[in-house]
Amino acid sequence: MNRKRREKMLDAGDIRLLMLHFIAQGTAHGYELIKSVEDLSKGEYTPSPGIIYPNLTLLEERELIRVADPQAARKAFSLTSEGELQLRQNQEAVHLIICRLSSLAVLVNNRSIPEVERAIHNMKMALHTRLSQPNLSQQTLHQIIDALDEAAKKIERSPE
Repeated sequence: MNRKRREKMLDAGDIRLLMLHFIAQGTAHGYELIKSVEDLSKGEYTPSPGIIYPNLTLLEERELIRVADPQAARKAFSLTSEGELQLRQNQEAVHLIICRLSSLAVLVNNRSIPEVERAIHNMKMALHTRLSQPNLSQQTLHQIIDALDEAAKKIERSPE
């Protein structure tokens, strides 16, 4: 999965709901929230500080969270009653976000099966080797495309 795709995994609203969810489990600061999201997806999605910290500020301005201990060196946040209400009203959306990130963790586990890794590597090598040849005929290109489409169809329709 490339970096651009990871950044589009969650929009700002999803991130804010996820942050409320994790803060509801106990006070947390920005780095802990980043690690919580990363752990949920087994490292496949890690929100950047540039996403987390501005959203913490926004949640605080909207009075959905507050600084738990203003004297502490690091700002740890807790939910306000308004934040708890927001979280309750959006439980279904939070559940879907968690399921999406958890599915990435399943993907990581299944993709790391040695036979799957080998097969993916073999497919990439064959494709790169063939496509790096100059002057491929239209017929050859169509055969490669058809083979890829057929493989994709077989994978999509494979039994559970």
